[in-house]
Amino acid sequence: MNPRIPRIPESSALPHSPGEWTERTLIRDGVRLSLRDWCRHPDEAPGKHSGRAPLLLLHGLAGHAGEWDGIARRLRADGHRVVALDQRGHGVSERRPRDVTREAYVADILTVIDRLGLHRPVLIGQSYGGHAALLAAAAHSARLSGAVLVEAGPAGTAPGTVAEVGDWLRAWPVPFPTREAAVAYLGGGPVGEGWADGLEVRDDGLWPRFDPEVLVAALAENSGRDRWEEWAAIGVPVLAVLGRRGIVSTEQYGGMAERQPARLHGVGIPDAGHDLHLEQPGVLHAVLRDFLSGIPYGLPDPR
Repeated sequence: MNPRIPRIPESSALPHSPGEWTERTLIRDGVRLSLRDWCRHPDEAPGKHSGRAPLLLLHGLAGHAGEWDGIARRLRADGHRVVALDQRGHGVSERRPRDVTREAYVADILTVIDRLGLHRPVLIGQSYGGHAALLAAAAHSARLSGAVLVEAGPAGTAPGTVAEVGDWLRAWPVPFPTREAAVAYLGGGPVGEGWADGLEVRDDGLWPRFDPEVLVAALAENSGRDRWEEWAAIGVPVLAVLGRRGIVSTEQYGGMAERQPARLHGVGIPDAGHDLHLEQPGVLHAVLRDFLSGIPYGLPDPR
């Protein structure tokens, strides 16, 4: 564990505009899972929906549920029940869970679906969250209507990536003295703003809501292991949204298309990188809206 980053109190909560979303907490096997439930109306009972597929949004490594706020507002306006999860080890969820296997992340997804009564939702995940969506769709297609992978794919983590990511996370100059300093360090612009939104404000500055060593362990668990077999097993429509400056290679996407020619829909976003959901939320929303409008919600997959 990194001794520089003290444990965040169990009661920590991110501020939000009244009525926009409801913070919910679930417990699975002793692990706290926090989520933002974007009910269409303040008095909407959990589990109800508008006839459109409910959506479960999954952030990437070192991210937080609030990264999806800009997208969530738009999708809610489209009539969807929208839920964004702080994945284990992140945000307001359990900071140091003992189990950081991919299976644990998938089980968390199923717990949210069951406890909130999300009937055949579409999973939308970015980066590591997209990887979790891929694995959940592979193992539980009958429980979903579709999956969206934003800058994610089935290829294994490249050699050296775990060490590079760990070094980067440990090098954050925390605490950040001001929000402006945090935004600048984390990339500036909408990307820096999105990352800074996930920081906790304390008396001495702004701190991450994660432990670097936990995230390194989570990433290492998947190091060098590809998921092509799982990718081929997915039985629902899948949308892959890739930034032209992102991390998913042309070769990887080609392999995805070859193994899922009927179910895969692919869109490339010009002038976008790995955090395209923060860089261009309006463009991503338009892509998601088109994909979601073509999904026969509530009907079993014909294949």
